[in-house]
Amino acid sequence: MLSLNKTKRIVVFILGQFIMALGVSLSVKANLGVSPISCVPYVYSLTMSLSLGELTILLNLVFIVSQMAVLRKNYQWAQLVQLPSVIVFGYCIDFTMHLLSSLSPTSYVAQVFWCLVACGVLAFGIFLLLKTRLTYLPLDGLAVAISHTYHKEFGKVKISLDSTMVIIGVISSFAFLNRLEGIREGSVVAALLVGALIKFYSTKLVFVEQWLGTYTTPQPQSTQETALNSLVITISREYGSGGHEIGEMIAKELGIPFYDKELIKLTAEETGYTAEYIQANEQHLASELLYELYEQNYAYVDDQLPPEDVLFMVQSKIIRDICAKGACVIVGRCANFILKDDPNCFNVFIHANMAYRKTKVNEKYGATPPCSDKDLEMSDKNRANYCLHYTKHDWKDATNYHVTLDASLYGSEKAAQKIIELLKDFAH
Repeated sequence: MLSLNKTKRIVVFILGQFIMALGVSLSVKANLGVSPISCVPYVYSLTMSLSLGELTILLNLVFIVSQMAVLRKNYQWAQLVQLPSVIVFGYCIDFTMHLLSSLSPTSYVAQVFWCLVACGVLAFGIFLLLKTRLTYLPLDGLAVAISHTYHKEFGKVKISLDSTMVIIGVISSFAFLNRLEGIREGSVVAALLVGALIKFYSTKLVFVEQWLGTYTTPQPQSTQETALNSLVITISREYGSGGHEIGEMIAKELGIPFYDKELIKLTAEETGYTAEYIQANEQHLASELLYELYEQNYAYVDDQLPPEDVLFMVQSKIIRDICAKGACVIVGRCANFILKDDPNCFNVFIHANMAYRKTKVNEKYGATPPCSDKDLEMSDKNRANYCLHYTKHDWKDATNYHVTLDASLYGSEKAAQKIIELLKDFAH
């Protein structure tokens, strides 16, 4: 016999499929364009005798077969549960299309309203399916299969597959209908909004997982991780300000460990990512908005995190573990925020004027091509975006640090000595 929790999950899974189907049908009725996954079956439903639901079933069968082809012997046959689920989903679409047959918004405002409702309903249906943890949606399952098999980032694979669906929809629309159908501003809204809404539901509706028995309580940090009884110095710095060498000098003077590039090695050992990949992707974020949009793709699979988030989480744990062992100096990685609750953590921000920074980067670091003001501004922006995304704080806000210091007034050696003098007062 099925357990109570398993029965709940199956019932909620079926309910989620119906709600998803209702969202698809509402987007069709809004007539502002459907979601990327639905655009191909929608276009062909206008040219063939098969219904939208039946064509959705056929397309999802293609995705299931593609998963098998990609995974081969690694395919988990339990995932064949997708087969009956897509059949149910397809006929739910046809049923909800019949239920909404009288809905025909005529004004653009009404169309926008129903388009937004469709996004909310579709996202809620996907949310319910994810929280049952029974299976993936077929297209997302294919993205996971490609990601695992070929070691590609899930988010990029997901974007590629969604884009492919849109391209096929556009080509098919012009080829068979001589006009663009099913892909309009509503398609863009769905692509941007549905993932964000799934994340919102996941944050606000935790009781659904708790009721289903799929909720995992976050583990509190161990006493070892949080009992920091030794002085730890964190150094945040502008690129070219000399923060790295200042940190080295402080660590050498105090006879304590120094961590900067060593954190890359430790993170590589923990995650399996290459050191080159970690160095290229840590501590900076080119655009907060673009990353938010990219990150939304991971909302479609409940057990996946963007690689950047994985790096931050792993580095956070490594930093806490390091500090639990004793005094040290840590450069960058938002360490001041990771250790914000520790009273023995002394936080420093090193900055300098543009001329000083350019001279140091070009002459001491040998930058090729030479570093410009624009390069420094971009580096500052990327680090600020990274800090804002993971800590919700302004990277350059002086209230986040015990001391901020202009290295161009003193040079690295004197700056290090001044910080050491301040540390003596702090320690007492």
